[in-house]
Amino acid sequence: MTSSPSPSAPPLTDSPLMEIHGLTKTFPVAQSLLSRWRGQPRRAVQALTDVELTVRRGETLGIVGESGCGKSTLARTLVRLYDADRGRVRYGELDVLALHGAELRQYNRRVQMIFQDPYSSLNPRMTVETVLREALSVHKMRPPAEQPARVRELLQLVGLPPEAAGRLPHEFSGGQRQRIGIARALALEPECLIADELVSALDVSVQAQVVNLLLELQERLDLTVLFVAHDLRLVRHISHRVAVMYLGRVVEVSDTAQIFSAPRHPYTQALLAAAPTLDPSRRTAAPAITGELPSPLNVPSGCAFRTRCPHAFDRCATERPALLKLEDGPEVACHLYDSAAPVHAAPPMVTP
Repeated sequence: MTSSPSPSAPPLTDSPLMEIHGLTKTFPVAQSLLSRWRGQPRRAVQALTDVELTVRRGETLGIVGESGCGKSTLARTLVRLYDADRGRVRYGELDVLALHGAELRQYNRRVQMIFQDPYSSLNPRMTVETVLREALSVHKMRPPAEQPARVRELLQLVGLPPEAAGRLPHEFSGGQRQRIGIARALALEPECLIADELVSALDVSVQAQVVNLLLELQERLDLTVLFVAHDLRLVRHISHRVAVMYLGRVVEVSDTAQIFSAPRHPYTQALLAAAPTLDPSRRTAAPAITGELPSPLNVPSGCAFRTRCPHAFDRCATERPALLKLEDGPEVACHLYDSAAPVHAAPPMVTP
């Protein structure tokens, strides 16, 4: 795969489509009878903490990080599958977290999600045609008489033959089922697709086909895409910009070329250093990231990455760094980049 977004991708603009501010989501943990008897407070998983992010119209924004960093929770919160504890999500003039009823359904038509598991997200008892017609009917996208033709059009759009309409999900391969999931999302003619680990369950050869299809559809339909993934090589290939998450927070946002050539946050540097490479000259036996990922039940004070960061200093333990915009463009949540950082703590510029 190449190191930059496809040349056929829509041009990147600075026009914001979605603006996320202070988005926070926790999941309460079941409490034992002994804990209740002792009067201990109920614990909660801190899945998202004050997430700050802007999605530009027409772009592909890659969202990366280790497992458990909150990528999928962010995706599901943006489409209101989860209700946020606090924060604000603006989509154009809409206050997304305040929407209900018909207004929420209208928003869900404009912002569609494609799930990681293409089999469990499809009703095994419904044919492909029934799945697609249900989407068209519920949202009143087409009158009943026009729905069969629209189903054929959607199948053609994702590279499936017309006869696929009469078959059940188990009759398809994983890649074909993912195409059906894409077709179901496109049935509502959305402006934005949120792809949650779209190809992680597929073979590598099939991954390329599905990703190329997504890029073609983005150009053809003028879509904005949030691409949630843990595969850095894949994100590098298709994204205009990349947001890096760690323990529920966004720690760095930058253009794809810049984040891969000159990562700023120590976690981003470690994440890229840990990525597999075929170049023997770049292989090393030294671990890229030291220490264990802290539990989201007990997130470290101050900077959450400080317990694994080789550049941490006293302030990192007491004050959470804000996401700051640097002069050359990147946004970084790290005390090393503000005026109060000690000179000796400045991280080296890493070229992956």
